[in-house]
Parts: sequence; C-alpha cells; structure tokens
Amino acid sequence: MTKSTLPLLDSSLYPQIWQQQKFTNPQALLLAMLTADITADADAFTKQLLKNDTYQDWINSSIFGRYLQRNFTAFSQQTEDSFNADMPLLFRQELMRHAQYLPLEQVLFFAGDMPKGVRQIKVLSTTVNPSTAIINAQKLSAKSTINNPTMIINQIVITGKQVLGFPIRHNKRTSERLRNEVLILDFQDLRLVNEMNIKGKKRSNIEESILLRSYELR
Repeated sequence: MTKSTLPLLDSSLYPQIWQQQKFTNPQALLLAMLTADITADADAFTKQLLKNDTYQDWINSSIFGRYLQRNFTAFSQQTEDSFNADMPLLFRQELMRHAQYLPLEQVLFFAGDMPKGVRQIKVLSTTVNPSTAIINAQKLSAKSTINNPTMIINQIVITGKQVLGFPIRHNKRTSERLRNEVLILDFQDLRLVNEMNIKGKKRSNIEESILLRSYELR
C-alpha cells in the first residue's frame, strides 16, 4: 500500500504575525515567544491552525484521535504484562497501515528531556503549536524538585522522506484542542544539531533558565 505525504503546513502558516511582528519561520517565532515578557497563549495559535486549509487537510485525513493515542502510548510503555506482550507490536502495525509521511522541512515541537528509548521504539509525541510546547515545558519545570530548574524546549525539523506519523484529531469542545499534536511512529535517525541557553524572564527570586534544543529527524 502506497503511503501519501502530508502537505507542508509551515508553508501556509508562515509568515506569522505575533505581537505586531512578522516571523517567517516557526523557529524565529518560538524564540520570540520564549524571550518575550508575555504569557504563552496556545488558544490564539490554535485558532490560526483551525482556520488553515492545510491543517484541516491534516486532521481530516487522520483516523488517529486522542483516545487512540493514549491507549497506544500505554501499550508501548508497558513492560510487565507478559501475557499481552505482543499487543504493542500488533497495535503499532495496524496504525502504521494508516500513517502518512511527514513533509520535508516541517517543524515540530515538544517539551522536556528527550524520552528514554525514543530512538529504539521510534515513537514521539510532538506539537505544531509553539505555545503548547512552551506551556508544557513550564509545567514540567514547575514540577521539578531541583532549585532553579531549566525549562527545556525542543524543535524538530523533518529532513528525511521516510518519517511516518499521525496528526491527532482532538475534540474541538475540550482543552485538548490546544494540543495540536503529531505522533511520530517511525523514522531512521534522530540527531541533535544545536543547543542554546536562553535567558528567560525573572519570576520572583528565581532566574528562569531556558534550554532550546534543535533536532533533525530523518
């Protein structure tokens, strides 16, 4: 069965106007959001996405909803249920039948440290909404027990033609609509190409530290 390639979303989303400034690519917009003294607003960017014809093509072509994603993630991470040991593979094979190739140069984001074993299981949950990634990173940082924790944001550029994934369809009437997720299901190589320390806003007596990591996925 021949798999289709999703159209490039970023080419129709950018240039993007934010805070009366024009940004020609998602990396520049993310950096501006990280350094601005403004609270990230996932809803504003989601409204832009939902008005975008290419994004509508993405989510309307997908059979993969949030409920299915949660169950697949749970199956993928289970290690103790030996009786159902084959279920993650069977589940994955079925989903792969419907997965599509992600377009070259598409940028995706995710918050926090790279999950352990992601290069082996080749499953990674990402978002096309930079505000969502920032909010998730702030939540992870707030949960940290380390003094002056570092907020970690990751941006991934698709550089290979064999990266398979799913745009995830969310219920528009719940807060999950702000996730704007793309679940990556298969790839050949994930490479860290740059790491940048950014001076963030000062909150109370804590100097916020931000680590921006850039990856290539092929």
